[in-house]
Amino acid sequence: MLHAFVYSETAILVRHWFEVSLADSHLEHGVRLELRLREPQPLRGSESASQRIVVDRPLWRADLFDRLDGTPGDFGAAHFHPRFTGVEPSVRNWAEEIKTAPWEWLRNQLSDIAAVAETAGVPLADPAADAEQIREDAPEIVAVARSRAAIQCGSARQCYAWTRDAAPMVHLMLDGLKQPDLLDRDRAAPWLETQPA
Repeated sequence: MLHAFVYSETAILVRHWFEVSLADSHLEHGVRLELRLREPQPLRGSESASQRIVVDRPLWRADLFDRLDGTPGDFGAAHFHPRFTGVEPSVRNWAEEIKTAPWEWLRNQLSDIAAVAETAGVPLADPAADAEQIREDAPEIVAVARSRAAIQCGSARQCYAWTRDAAPMVHLMLDGLKQPDLLDRDRAAPWLETQPA
C-alpha cells in the first residue's frame, strides 16, 4: 500500500519496502518515504472534471530500515538519500540520529521541507506554502510511517503483501546478487515464488 500526501508543489509518498543487498544478499525492510515534485498539468474538462496529478520526480528519500538478520526495531539499516540524479538516488547517508531517534529525525526533516528540497538542488517556487502545510501534517505523516515500519511487519507473507507491487524490482535485486548462496531463501520465498514481470 502506498500513502500519498499531495501538496501544491510537492508530494510525500510513504510505504513499506523490502530490499536485498546485491553485495552480500542480506535482507532489509521498513518504511520508505520520498519527497517528490509535482508536475503542473493542463486543466482538462469542465470545472467539475477530475484533474490529473503527476508526482514523478524524486528529490529526497528516507529509508528507515531494519536488517532482517539484526534486532527488530533497531533501525540497523536506516539511511537517507539527500538528492537524486534523475530517478537514481545519491549514495546512502548514514546519519547517526536516523538510527538513534528515527521518528524525531523524520519530524525534523518534515519541519523544513523547503530546506530539504534546497539541499536536493531543487528550490521550490513557493517554499512557504508547502513547508507550512507539511509542518502541520508532520504528526500524521510520521504516524503513517510508523505504521509501515519494519517492526509492524511480522512475517515474510505480510511483507510481501505490503510490497507486492514492487516484486519486479525485488526480482532485479535477486537477479543481481553477487553471493546468491547467502540469500535467506525462506524469508525471500514469497518473491521467489512470483514470476518476474
